[in-house]
Amino acid sequence: MTETKGKFDFAIDRGGTFTDVFARLPDGRERVLKLLSWDPQNYKDAPTEGIRRVLEEETGKVFPRDKPVDTSLIGWIRMGTTVATNALLEREGERTALLVTKGFKDLLHIGTQARPKLFDLEVSMPEVLYEEVIEVDERIVLRQDSCQLPRKDPKRSTGDSLEVWRELDLERVEKDLRGVLSRGITSLAVLLLHSYTWSEHEKAVGSLARRLGFTQVSLSSEVMPMVRAVPRGYTVCADAYLTPKIRQYLKGFTSGFKGGLKDVDVLFMQSDGGLTPMEQFCGSRAILSGPAGGVVGYAITSYSEMEKKPVIGFDMGGTSTDVSRYAGQYEHVFEATTAGVTLQAPQLDINTVAAGGGSRLFFRSAGHRFDTCTLARGGPLTVTDANLALGRLLPSFFPKIFGPGENEPLSLEETMKHFHRLTQEINHFFTVPGSKSEMSVEEVAIGFIRVANEAMCRPIRALTQAKGHDTSQHVLACFGGAGGQHACAIARALGMKTVFIHKYSGVLSAYGLALADVVEEVQEPCSLQYEQRSFSQLNHRVDLLTQRCCDTLRARGFTRSITTEVFFHLRYEGTDCALMVSASGYPGNAQSCRAGDFRSAFTKRYLKEFGFTIPDRAIMVDDIRVRGSGKSGIQSACKPNLKHGHAKPVTMTRCYFEDGYLDTSVYLWEELPHGHVVQGPAIIIDKNSTILVEPCCEARLTEGGDVCIAVGSDPHCALGTELNTVQLSIFSHRFMSIAGQQQHWDRGERGTGVQCTPHPCPPGGHAGDCPVPGKGCGMPPVPQPPVCWGQKGVSSPVFFVASRGHHADIGGITPGSMPPHSTSLQQEGAVFTSFKLVTGGVFQEEAVTEALMAPAQYPDCSGTRNLHDNLSDLRAQVAANQRGSQLVEELIDSYGLAVVQAYMGYIQSNAELAVRDMLKAFAHRRRQQTGSLEVESEDFMDDGTPIRLRVQINEEEGSAVFDFTGTGTEVWGNCNAPRAITLSALIYCLRCMVGQDIPLNQGCLAPIKVIIPPGSILQPSHNAAVVGGNVLTSQRVVDVIFRAFDVCAASQGCMNNISFGSVKSGYYETVAGGAGAGPGWNGRSGVHSHMTNTRITDPEILEKRYPVILEQFSLRPSSGGAGKYNGGDGVIRKLLFREKVVLSVLTERRSTRPYGLMGNLSPFYLTHKNPLGPCGCKGLYTPGGGGYGQEDEANKRPQTKRRRLNETFPERGSVFEYRMAQEGV
Repeated sequence: MTETKGKFDFAIDRGGTFTDVFARLPDGRERVLKLLSWDPQNYKDAPTEGIRRVLEEETGKVFPRDKPVDTSLIGWIRMGTTVATNALLEREGERTALLVTKGFKDLLHIGTQARPKLFDLEVSMPEVLYEEVIEVDERIVLRQDSCQLPRKDPKRSTGDSLEVWRELDLERVEKDLRGVLSRGITSLAVLLLHSYTWSEHEKAVGSLARRLGFTQVSLSSEVMPMVRAVPRGYTVCADAYLTPKIRQYLKGFTSGFKGGLKDVDVLFMQSDGGLTPMEQFCGSRAILSGPAGGVVGYAITSYSEMEKKPVIGFDMGGTSTDVSRYAGQYEHVFEATTAGVTLQAPQLDINTVAAGGGSRLFFRSAGHRFDTCTLARGGPLTVTDANLALGRLLPSFFPKIFGPGENEPLSLEETMKHFHRLTQEINHFFTVPGSKSEMSVEEVAIGFIRVANEAMCRPIRALTQAKGHDTSQHVLACFGGAGGQHACAIARALGMKTVFIHKYSGVLSAYGLALADVVEEVQEPCSLQYEQRSFSQLNHRVDLLTQRCCDTLRARGFTRSITTEVFFHLRYEGTDCALMVSASGYPGNAQSCRAGDFRSAFTKRYLKEFGFTIPDRAIMVDDIRVRGSGKSGIQSACKPNLKHGHAKPVTMTRCYFEDGYLDTSVYLWEELPHGHVVQGPAIIIDKNSTILVEPCCEARLTEGGDVCIAVGSDPHCALGTELNTVQLSIFSHRFMSIAGQQQHWDRGERGTGVQCTPHPCPPGGHAGDCPVPGKGCGMPPVPQPPVCWGQKGVSSPVFFVASRGHHADIGGITPGSMPPHSTSLQQEGAVFTSFKLVTGGVFQEEAVTEALMAPAQYPDCSGTRNLHDNLSDLRAQVAANQRGSQLVEELIDSYGLAVVQAYMGYIQSNAELAVRDMLKAFAHRRRQQTGSLEVESEDFMDDGTPIRLRVQINEEEGSAVFDFTGTGTEVWGNCNAPRAITLSALIYCLRCMVGQDIPLNQGCLAPIKVIIPPGSILQPSHNAAVVGGNVLTSQRVVDVIFRAFDVCAASQGCMNNISFGSVKSGYYETVAGGAGAGPGWNGRSGVHSHMTNTRITDPEILEKRYPVILEQFSLRPSSGGAGKYNGGDGVIRKLLFREKVVLSVLTERRSTRPYGLMGNLSPFYLTHKNPLGPCGCKGLYTPGGGGYGQEDEANKRPQTKRRRLNETFPERGSVFEYRMAQEGV
């Protein structure tokens, strides 16, 4: 399909700002072109204009702008576009309605019930994409042999046996659909539970909707047939919302050509890195259309099949940076979030961080944020300005795209004026008598560059180190307009030795489109065990899917150039950590299916990513996927550069580096001869980018005209222990990166959430040991801090690295170890006063097993019901701690023990100062308003136990005494909260009130004195029952603190703990409610608040793995408090049990309402319960949040959430997703 001799071929990347064009001419030459994506004064469509210009300039013929372009000279057109992405970001898609199974109209609003930012009290989240919801009274359930409810006739599907409990009423559906059409909505998304495996009801609805006149009908079973209703629902909504906009754009694009491009092969890039015909291009597969071309481009041009050295793609643009990895195969993810919408579709694992050439400069230090947003009249200072101030950009060589008319050059004078002002502010803040000399403008600018570089290094470390890869063994492939200025520094910081910059690096996304292949993917769910007796079924299903792929590609004109690759979506039975695995490199044998040895491939990758395997656990196949490729990309041309001799610099300049100003040679890329070596410091410039070759680096021009840079070691002096504000920000990134990588390894049996962090180590530990401290409370957590040495020969430990994992069961009187009626600690499961889990590097399995089974000695109690899971989870925690220990030691090796310990101390001091500043500001306001520096508040548990607080603030010191004297005594129940729980609630509140993105650490509590009366509910006796303390009492402590400081109205004040189980299985969940409103915002409905942020199990997973049917999960209307700003609504969750289980419910706020602020309360409510027999139904109604402010009768317009998409969702990718999920635990 690529042979179009005698014609022009075009590959075009239409970005948000620029459109890049790569053209292959009839004589084999290549041209690149860059033009504005939006220039209505000169042309209607940038890709059409790019094609027109090339045809006109190369043929000498006139192609008028006001007439359709003649296509007789065009061979093929390939495009990547941000049309879908922009429509999603700006919420400018088609008006859409959602049709969903009855009982789940709010399912996509609730989502996972987790809030994206733990300390954001406003809970800023984008609204759903649909306008209206139609509930359909139909129901499919998965058949379970042990079900004790009335049975229906079974139906077979793709691996599951199903029962139709309620048939589809098409007459009712038709009436509802006609109503939606009458209101002008013509796009429909259909989401019916379990349609991923049985799609007949969805197909019937789709057929009816098309017949009625809906112009876009998206069925979740067709868009992405994978289990999990919530992400599949988001995906089908995005498809219905965005596809009409794509069709609209394509209609406009094709109208610019004669015949509407009917005789031209037009292909579009999808998010998975494959091309698809224009007619098949749809919204759910288009989000990464533009960036995907860049990944294909660097993968094909930078990766050597001979050396097989993995490559990191580094695409630094104007506002953000994309990083990805390629090691011979494209790395895909199947769930990723863009603009707050989670899409369940194959996507290249492209991770975006909010650091680009145009990113605003700021950093925080010592409790103060230094921000440039108010300094520059024409906008804030940016990373580009910092490079300009250091002499690393030359205005005479930079595009003239600035100023009101976008036709002015970079202004060095203006930039330096604002940097001088910023430097004065920084020096004034840090001026201390007797301190060293002040920072210079250059030191400030290079400090900002180093902070930005570290921000970009963090996702690269996560893509490599967190998955078991050595970062230093990668090549850094740099492209994008701003990347060349930072490539050497990024590579050096990561230990990489080589930077590769392709000759088309400025337009690599467009070039990648020309190199890409046409791809067809088919996938279907599966519920088979990967074992000998299933291989024949797996082989048959793989053959059918492969045939479908090949038939589709043949219909598109491919014959012999078709290749296919088979993937199995595999996980250990009973876990949630599924991996999409290819058997490439693992040929089939007698103990595997025909497509390859997937068991070996899976276990090796699982071990590499998570640090352990579960050898005696069955492996489940969740999905079968076949990816077919039709070879259609052009050959990556490597035309010899015939220039010889030595290049002379076109000019000399002076650039600032760590050692000060250095003479720097400036070369034009196009004038460099093949093989010529450029010693750093130097600058290499072409039309689209600037490359900085730093000192101790050398650049060489390859035979193909590309730049290859050998990166030398860091020449500047070692860092000292004295505080450096820039290094403080960098160390903050490094410590958070270590914690994040620990979290990736500590995903345990069920992918449960963990909290991991390094801490300075007090005396008394031994290297390689893993003590388990005393049991905490709730879910139940088992913390595990081992000790690591920082340097060889050091005789005492220097750091703790700790992980805290939540185990589903550790024994006690009820399954799940969360009994609502426990009265002693022993009834809540295994108790660890202090226990050494690993001694001398040996996991103490026998001893920990004995401890986990010990609760059986108490009346009516059982030992752990999931011993195997407990042991595997603990091993995962050990693996995470070993990883953390290794990374801390690497950090110490790089900087020295004294420096690392000093900066850990500075980070804690930074948090302390931030809290002190907050307290001083509050005290100042309070004194002006009331004349008092004392606040107090009170709230009650449902049994009447008071939680009382009096806070005395010292305005001068920025310190405070939090006195809980008067709080009720220890209770004969389990709502007792150990002192640590109160401190956790307090540190959470302080972090929220600070409002700065500081790492959470003990420094926050340094200015605080806490008084808790012994024997109270907040400091109970040693054997008191405490399982409710973490999940219930902690929420009340937060409510009391926020009430004292008038921060916001109370949220639901409960975690709504539900656990059920039998001798065969156990399950635990917490359920969302309403968030409290605050000054300027409505409370979010159906979300977790404050001291919990656990994600809830997807309805389809819940019903697939447990003996329960989820009958309803929706918002509880009008349960939030009214006010100027309304409190969020609670939820209704109804469970129907299919067999006899033991059910435990642990809740609060059933008799004491959440408070409102400034005169409002949430309405009164009661919990509703149905009798629970052998197969009973349980209904849970959760509280709403309090309202804020007096309701304005004269202005009762509904409050809307302030849209802050660009601020709230700047990052994306698997690294960001995982970090947010773990930080939210």
